[in-house]
Amino acid sequence: MIEYALALILGYGLGSIPFGLVATRFAGLGDVRAIGSGNIGATNVLRTGRKDLAALTLVGDAGKGVAAVLIAAWLWFPEAAMVAGVAAFFGHVFPVWLRFKGGKGVATYIGILIALSWPVGLGFCAIWLLVAVTSRYSSLSALTAAAAAPVLAFLFAGWPLAITSLLLTMVLYYTHRQNIARLRDRTETKIGAKKAELG
Repeated sequence: MIEYALALILGYGLGSIPFGLVATRFAGLGDVRAIGSGNIGATNVLRTGRKDLAALTLVGDAGKGVAAVLIAAWLWFPEAAMVAGVAAFFGHVFPVWLRFKGGKGVATYIGILIALSWPVGLGFCAIWLLVAVTSRYSSLSALTAAAAAPVLAFLFAGWPLAITSLLLTMVLYYTHRQNIARLRDRTETKIGAKKAELG
């Protein structure tokens, strides 16, 4: 059990690193939570006009999911790696340093899936891209890909990852609850719009 506890601590610690907030502050742009949607993810960082910082945030948020899984797998065993991945996702969405108000979890979810089963992670990305191109709603793309993730996980990796993906998808739907409401009301902005919310 000690390995699971350590994996939990490792994953949460890595996941709670707010790359978007750190990047914008080091760049002298202040607190990214004070602009746009108030989110710490790459989309809101992009609203600062700094594509480089947004890209850095995207890579960092995905990378911490990858790192949590791979480090735990190296130190312990596959099940601990899965625990570390889940903890990283929760650390990103509910970071203790930011009073449990973090990002929406899409990039970190992708990183975790790629590290645990790269076919599932690539499938998630492919579905996201397909829906984004056809609908131009990034939030819908994320929601659709997340809904498909448990099925992809079952097909390519088995029940453990499928159940884990289902848990992460449920939390991701919670973080996108406002986007879901706007999609239902047809007020969600599209990719490329001035105030597009890219999930």
